[in-house]
Amino acid sequence: MQRACRRVRMKCTACGHEYQIHEVADQLDEETEAILERWTCIVYD
Repeated sequence: MQRACRRVRMKCTACGHEYQIHEVADQLDEETEAILERWTCIVYD
């Protein structure tokens, strides 16, 4: 996961491509979901 000011992206460790959360939401593991649950709101840009 890549986090920057006002931005959260998922980054592929193999190819380095960045994805917005909604593009990979159905593929998240439990650990990643637990991390994202810390935020009350994620705004997609």
